[in-house]
Amino acid sequence: MKKVGIIGVGQSAFVRGYPGAIRELAFDGFKEAMEDAKISVKDIDASLIASAPEYDKQRSPAGVIAEYLGLIPQPTCYIETVCSSSSMGLMVAYSMIQAGLYDVVAVVGFQKMSEISSMEVQERMGRGADIQWESPFGTMMPAYYAMYARAYMAGHGLTLDDLAKVRVKAATYGQINEKAVYRKAVKLEDFSDPESRLSGPIADPLRVGDCCANADGSSAIIVASEEKAKAVCEKPIWILGLGAASEAVNMAGRPDLTGGLRVGIEAGKKAFKMAGLTPKDIDVAEVHDCFTIAELMAYENLGFAKPGEGKELIQSKETYKEGSIPINVDGGLLSKGHPIGATGGSQVRTIVLQLRGEAGPMQVKDPAIGLVHNIGGVGLYGNVTILGR
Repeated sequence: MKKVGIIGVGQSAFVRGYPGAIRELAFDGFKEAMEDAKISVKDIDASLIASAPEYDKQRSPAGVIAEYLGLIPQPTCYIETVCSSSSMGLMVAYSMIQAGLYDVVAVVGFQKMSEISSMEVQERMGRGADIQWESPFGTMMPAYYAMYARAYMAGHGLTLDDLAKVRVKAATYGQINEKAVYRKAVKLEDFSDPESRLSGPIADPLRVGDCCANADGSSAIIVASEEKAKAVCEKPIWILGLGAASEAVNMAGRPDLTGGLRVGIEAGKKAFKMAGLTPKDIDVAEVHDCFTIAELMAYENLGFAKPGEGKELIQSKETYKEGSIPINVDGGLLSKGHPIGATGGSQVRTIVLQLRGEAGPMQVKDPAIGLVHNIGGVGLYGNVTILGR
């Protein structure tokens, strides 16, 4: 197969209450990506618009956003796998280019979650589970991940301090990420201080500090064929491996919660096989840390640690910028916030900047291979992308 490269990446600031419309929000990330790629809208052959439905009041947002971005009459369509929507969009864009249909495809992810109330957001998140057998009984995202945390604690000796250390790391880098929602330091002591908001209970054993927050934001990835990428871009970043998987929506269909998220395992295997690489080859990674337990599970599911030993990576700070496998050194979802459709594209942007040596104060020393792990729902969908210089 021919190479497919990323020639431009962009992201809006992630915020708690974006004042404009979704088309304006999408423009913020797209503008940065286009300036990065140094091409015009006439060079883009097709666009893919990625988000999770029902948070926005606009039905069929792809056409509305494509028009606003100047991407008509080129074809556009809507991509949705909830939180991993823009990573799935990247996989579809790659496929379109490999098929010879197009030379340049834009993947634009967005979410404006502040258009509805927090209560409405939680209700819609609950509907991401089975609306017949689970969500009517009150299950929400924190409760589902709390089940995994409980299972890990029972099976692997995980502690509350291990979870808190993930958030402390996220805050370390969130402070230096100008795009992040939360840019304050977090101390381990905050989780035991009854006066600290971070210590408040959400779904036992998860506390406020163990959970990411909703946000408004957009991201964009400009993907190009090998010929086009080499013609217009000084530092194209190549897509080396792509993997995707799905899982039973009901927890009853997942007999072993101590093993983490099966979609991450399966998607990772496929991406590594396609790239011809192993976990030891990865120099920097972005993993889906919607909750602190999710990051720890990802360490193991991707092969960075053996089952039950992921906690040792955070204890020894091996996942910090100076460690053996730097992970989420942009603050992750826990600090950046989680505008659902924009999250995967933001993760890709971080890895592209890292591989180019353009990540500023978050820069890891001379990375050549990077990985993005993006999960949709409670492990319902999974995408793993491996990128290289």
